[in-house]
Amino acid sequence: MGHSCQVSKGDAQIEVRLRPRGKGDELLGMEGGVLRARVSAPPVDGKANRALCKLIAKRVGVAPSRVSVVRGERSRDKVVRVEGLESRALEKALKAEEA
Repeated sequence: MGHSCQVSKGDAQIEVRLRPRGKGDELLGMEGGVLRARVSAPPVDGKANRALCKLIAKRVGVAPSRVSVVRGERSRDKVVRVEGLESRALEKALKAEEA
């Protein structure tokens, strides 16, 4: 999985390792260029993916409809796209809580 954030047509993408059925919904920080996250939703009918997208949208300040899983829908390792956000802005927003 190489770089954590990449840009595709003006949209930022980030690699995510998701743990469903966690104690709560939270972004756990970057590790090895991959954003680690957990959600309480089960990995059934896309519920965990929707929870992840909502969580990322809230952190970076965009509408949940602008966040989507573009690869790895049925895997723990995913690529998530945030429409209309540059990769630097995405990285800054995701690292803000780590500091």
